[in-house]
Amino acid sequence: MRDFEQAAEACGIVAILRGVTVDEVAGIGDALHAAGIRIVEVPLNSPEPFRSIAALAARFQGRMVVGAGTVLDTNSVDRVKSAGGQISVSPDCNPAVIARAVEHGMIPLPGVFTPTEAFTAVRAGARHLKLFPAEAASPKTVKAWKAVLPGDVKLYAVGGVTPANMKDWAEAGCAGFGIGSNIYKPGMSADDVGNAARDFVAAWNGLRGT
Repeated sequence: MRDFEQAAEACGIVAILRGVTVDEVAGIGDALHAAGIRIVEVPLNSPEPFRSIAALAARFQGRMVVGAGTVLDTNSVDRVKSAGGQISVSPDCNPAVIARAVEHGMIPLPGVFTPTEAFTAVRAGARHLKLFPAEAASPKTVKAWKAVLPGDVKLYAVGGVTPANMKDWAEAGCAGFGIGSNIYKPGMSADDVGNAARDFVAAWNGLRGT
């Protein structure tokens, strides 16, 4: 996968590996890729996150888009870029973080929860927005936002998304989903992760009629 847009079109699920360790990250990555996942983020509050990002970026170059989550400052964006990361995902909307990612040719995915935050992110250069925490909102939120946001801006629901409720979010206008503990949490084996990921990929393919 050469870029985020291409990867998201193939499978709009971002696997969030919060707490993953360097020792296990390659095996987890293999399981995710085999299941059909094409975008992975390692949150920066994981153990040695930059080493894990570098390991994934090297192992899956051209096959998966890799980046970081919980990116809170511009220095972290710089370090993610240096590690080979292509995406910068945040729980909040920080225009400086968004702009730095754009400067590096990375894709920023800022966290937004209000129309004001959404438009602040767009004005800072973001075209992919993370509705977070999605479980505290609803698909109706997405539908309302889509009516006023620029047509090229895409929304991703993050938090509380399951294979069973993906359809509701997608029909409201979500372009993709960020999946954390429902795909990976510390202590899960690579097989466990692969099985969980396959359920999500099957649900995604069902949305696309494939």
